[in-house]
Amino acid sequence: MSTVLAAEAGDTTARNLTITLFLVFVAITLAITVWASRQTKTATDFYAGGRSFSGFQNGMAIGGDYMSAASFLGIAGLIALYGYDGFLYSIGFLVAWLVALLLVAELLRNSGRYTMADVLAFRMRQRPVRTAAAVSTITVSIFYLLAQMVGAGALVALLLGIKPGTTFLGMDADTAKVATIILVGALMIIYVTVGGMKGTTYVQIVKAFLLMTGAIVMTLLVLAHYKFNLSSLLGDAAEQSGKGAAFLEPGLRYGVETPGDALKTFYSKMDLLSLGIALVLGTAGLPHILIRFYTVPTARAARKSVLWAIGIIGTFYLLTLALGFGAAALVGGQAITAQDKAGNTAAPQLAEALGIDFLGGDLGGATLLAIIAAVAFATILAVVAGLTLASSSSLAHDFYANVVKNGQASERQEVNVARISALVIGAISIVLSIFAQSLNVAFLVALAFAVAASGNLPAILYSLFWKRFNTSGAVWAIYGGLLAAVVLVFFSPVVSGAPTAMFPDHDWHWFPLSNPGIISIPIGFLCGWIGTLVSKEHDEDKYAELEVRSLTGAGAH
Repeated sequence: MSTVLAAEAGDTTARNLTITLFLVFVAITLAITVWASRQTKTATDFYAGGRSFSGFQNGMAIGGDYMSAASFLGIAGLIALYGYDGFLYSIGFLVAWLVALLLVAELLRNSGRYTMADVLAFRMRQRPVRTAAAVSTITVSIFYLLAQMVGAGALVALLLGIKPGTTFLGMDADTAKVATIILVGALMIIYVTVGGMKGTTYVQIVKAFLLMTGAIVMTLLVLAHYKFNLSSLLGDAAEQSGKGAAFLEPGLRYGVETPGDALKTFYSKMDLLSLGIALVLGTAGLPHILIRFYTVPTARAARKSVLWAIGIIGTFYLLTLALGFGAAALVGGQAITAQDKAGNTAAPQLAEALGIDFLGGDLGGATLLAIIAAVAFATILAVVAGLTLASSSSLAHDFYANVVKNGQASERQEVNVARISALVIGAISIVLSIFAQSLNVAFLVALAFAVAASGNLPAILYSLFWKRFNTSGAVWAIYGGLLAAVVLVFFSPVVSGAPTAMFPDHDWHWFPLSNPGIISIPIGFLCGWIGTLVSKEHDEDKYAELEVRSLTGAGAH
């Protein structure tokens, strides 16, 4: 009886501590947002933070934007459940930055003003290109937003200690998840509409610092538990995962050999290749990452910010190894999937186990769980704010100001439309997230990468490097790649026909791969090429001007 009471007391303490820490973080970030709103006077302030951030600050903010719930919760969960195969996400997310650094960052900073479409529309007809870019930006952002909101929902039942049959404020676990998704959506709308880019950037910097600190502390505790002996950590992880030696080898999730079924084996290997291509090429087409290059004053600062981001993100992804294998060893595969089938709560569960181990008793576990959970919430809030800002900026600057108003909108009108757009996009994301709760968040983000690499990347690269490229090529590339990716996802096992699908009780899938990148990315490039050739339009003088601007920064805003 006394043990039960102690456990309940521990649960209550964890719950109170978590709620307190979360409210403290929200209060601090809202204060930053209100302060930033007083500095936000022009459209440049709202969209690009007045271009006032240093390379280091922007590198921290990019890290904060990029190390999302997918990185912290999703990848740790995938490594905890699938071992070696889960780490493929970390490698893909990190290598992607080399593509962004070498091909996109500096050229984009020199050529545009606020959004990706500024570069595409520079040498083409404004209306069709900006409309296509706005549609693409919103689609990619919503896929990415789903992942963050689903991560928030998964965290909540664990944090509030809501187990089957128990309630919190009259809510069961499922209702609490939905309520959290709505709360996160409301907060992200406030950050963007009030603080703009300045507020969002400072929130991301604070969050990057918290997340790195939390991950380093947990990694050191995991290693200390095993007296810094990696082989005993890996041995324990393999044993507790329930998968044995196979846990440390490729083939648990991707490239699975199915005896007697060559076709199924082939599809599994193609899925791995498809995932890798999407992860590596996707970053350079992500709208919320691309707009970060406009917040620095010079191209040199843009380069520097990417180098800082690579350092911060690379360190973090190495730490995910310790978090994932540590969760497998100290929590166990069964306990992780019992709490969340997709493994999204592996890192917080590891924090609880480490707290019990090092701080002693349930109270110690509750304390560390509360701290790490608050950091995870901080992560989610910062990333959703960045995503909402990217999509609302595109709607206001590209579609409203340049398509609807034909470039005649005032700055005040444009910023007002951006704020209304943030409200609408937030509402759509909230509704869709409620249906996507069964999916792993790292996996959802991989889909966003595939969509970005299929629609945005071909248009950006052709625009920067192909003299003959024209308006119809840009429109074909964006719509072709985007449509291919979205259609293939809709008819894949992600949406129907599998136990972990969005609609597990229905089956309309015919596309065998979970990730569409291997088909949809070449389609995007092919559509751009065909679209260019079927139109005679091309302006070599304008291309020469763009080339000079992109390489030198001459004439950049």
